[in-house]
Amino acid sequence: MRRPALLLGVLLVAGCSIAGGDRDGRTTVTFRLWDDQVAGAYRRSFATFETTHPDLHVDVQVVPWADYWTKLPADLAAGTSADIFWTNTSNFGLYADNNRLLPVDPVPGWTKSVVDLYTRGGRLWGVPQLWDSIALYYNRDLVTAAGIDPAALAWDPSGTGDTFRAAARRLTTDSAGRHAGEAGFDPERITTYGFNAAFDSQAIVWDFVGSNGGTWQSGDSFDFADRPETVQAVRYLVDLIDEDHVAPPAAETGTDGDKALRLFTQGRMALFQSGSYHLRSIQEGAGFSWGIAPLLKGPAGRVGVVHGVAAVASARTAHRDATVEVLKWIGTADGQEPIAEGGYAFPGVTAVQPAFVDHWRRRGVDLRPFLDSGSGTTFPAPLGPRVGAGETAYTPILQEVFLGRIGVAEGLRRAQDAGNAAMAG
Repeated sequence: MRRPALLLGVLLVAGCSIAGGDRDGRTTVTFRLWDDQVAGAYRRSFATFETTHPDLHVDVQVVPWADYWTKLPADLAAGTSADIFWTNTSNFGLYADNNRLLPVDPVPGWTKSVVDLYTRGGRLWGVPQLWDSIALYYNRDLVTAAGIDPAALAWDPSGTGDTFRAAARRLTTDSAGRHAGEAGFDPERITTYGFNAAFDSQAIVWDFVGSNGGTWQSGDSFDFADRPETVQAVRYLVDLIDEDHVAPPAAETGTDGDKALRLFTQGRMALFQSGSYHLRSIQEGAGFSWGIAPLLKGPAGRVGVVHGVAAVASARTAHRDATVEVLKWIGTADGQEPIAEGGYAFPGVTAVQPAFVDHWRRRGVDLRPFLDSGSGTTFPAPLGPRVGAGETAYTPILQEVFLGRIGVAEGLRRAQDAGNAAMAG
């Protein structure tokens, strides 16, 4: 497979990292990520890399997500971070602005949406590794029995042309077989839910906001409380949970991020809007026939969120040349081939994207809805050097909104104020 040339700019920042070292006379470059399954693919990739770089060794380290974002800033401040590490868009801006990262020159053949996500101040700060988009998983048996075509569903807060709400009610049943909205339906004894409405920013909230023509951020400030379209979208979601009872209670999904996924794989949820990051879990857990349809269509069309993971390098690495060589490798088709062929995620290098698609095609899964979602109209996830602090501040307030304890408009206003105050702090 051809390997595109990679040019890396470096910042001459004083300091060094103690994360790397020597091993059997070889220079060791450390590589940190939060996904244990993908770590295996990287180890296979680096084993190939080391055959042509016998003087280098790459030590792959896994830090679980629950600890990742507390350990990383502490290690960066102490100069003990890994030489190269995964990051997401909520956290890299602060490190880039504080000269903690090595800038990277973009290369043709990298996924543009991910390159755009990690471009700040006119510079690219990471090598695209993975990306995901949103679509609609469905239980084929349940939607067929209800006579529903998932690809044709549309939602609208005004009710005009809304086919989704009625479909979600028809797909929701209690222990007596009654449907949501039907006389005698018992919301305390639901056996099958229609949809996974929840406070899930990437898979649900931002997609509904975007498909209603709303926004979440303007410049460096959150603006979701100021846009009627955003308020309408959030109110629609909350009503699906609290009034229509077609989605699990927020008390369950708010404290258990995998609750809806489990309900779907158990055959207890008909429609599950989520990302390609759940492909493997659904394949392994679902004992029924399932498929993937385009994400729900709103008044502004189908608007989803594309998220990407990049590998960034510490500017304080003690092994600058070796670190650059590893960055070169993970920005090539050969370097990312094990990730694509293993079916873990859409790769950042477009040349090996067909390997990922083929992996799932051989298993009877058509990824076209995810590809269309990624290349269509998308909604920008919040960006900025302190956006992570802002999200941390507003999250508990929005959780209360979805629990029905705070009115939607009031809650969004309080959340926006708290988020903006945290970002300005």
